Amino acid sequence: MRIVRDYEFVEHQDRGATVAIGNFDGVHLGHQSVIELARKAAPGAPLGVMTFEPHPREYFAPDAPPFRLMRAETRAHRLEKLGVERLYELNFNTALSSLTPEEFARDVISEGLGLAHVVVGADFCFGKGRAGNAEDLQRFGEQYGFGVTIAPLMEYSEHAVSSTAIRNALSEGRPADAKEMLGHWHRIEGTVIGGEQRGRELGFPTANMSIDGLHQPCFGVYAVLVDVLDGPHKGSYRGAASVGVRPMFGGVVPNIETFVFDFSGDLYGATLSVGLVAFLRPEMKFDGLDTLIAQMDADCAEARDILAAL
Repeated sequence: MRIVRDYEFVEHQDRGATVAIGNFDGVHLGHQSVIELARKAAPGAPLGVMTFEPHPREYFAPDAPPFRLMRAETRAHRLEKLGVERLYELNFNTALSSLTPEEFARDVISEGLGLAHVVVGADFCFGKGRAGNAEDLQRFGEQYGFGVTIAPLMEYSEHAVSSTAIRNALSEGRPADAKEMLGHWHRIEGTVIGGEQRGRELGFPTANMSIDGLHQPCFGVYAVLVDVLDGPHKGSYRGAASVGVRPMFGGVVPNIETFVFDFSGDLYGATLSVGLVAFLRPEMKFDGLDTLIAQMDADCAEARDILAAL
């Protein structure tokens, strides 16, 4: 998959694509339906996705609480798995955010990227102040020579599938409901970093990863699927993970600590993708290490049972 970040400097081979446009946070089933419409809109044309980095919400409210379901690298990996050939990950900056809807259609879509066809959701808004909507884009498409398809919103349990609904499910400890909207397990991806070795001392060595900048799921213990994406231990595993601040040890910075079942080796520096399958219990403070260890044994046994049924 080729990644293009500047619409003013585009190689010939990256023009003429059929593109789904949006932020694609989570790459949920609604996003996937938009991408599938783009795939069918112009057979033979390169399949592309246009998105923005940083996320416009981060750009306009940099001090707001973290909300992203996935980092840009994780999103790119997911899109590539869906067969996307061109990722137009445009730099969202003052110049781009200042374009009127017509300027965006003309300067970015038509003249800059030379797109043949674009697909957007029915709730799509674009241009300065989000002044343009999907119908405006259709009108500009007729004017500037590109096709436009408007995708209907997808529903789950009588509600629209959305990144917001998925965040709510994760905040409430409902990863299975999040999966129904995502079409895949919600995954936290990142590099394994050094910790305080407390898990190892307790007999449960963990792979620690930052969740900085990401939406925080309900703090607690989960049954998880673990993919090691690189290094000598590359492969798929199962485990139990704790998401939170470690109240037993006075922690304040949220992270995810994953105990990989039946594993022996060094994962420091490796990239892990941890899929949240089932919420087992909230994080809590115990009255001693023996009580904590007994609960961790019980958590792992429960996680093994749940994962064995997949």
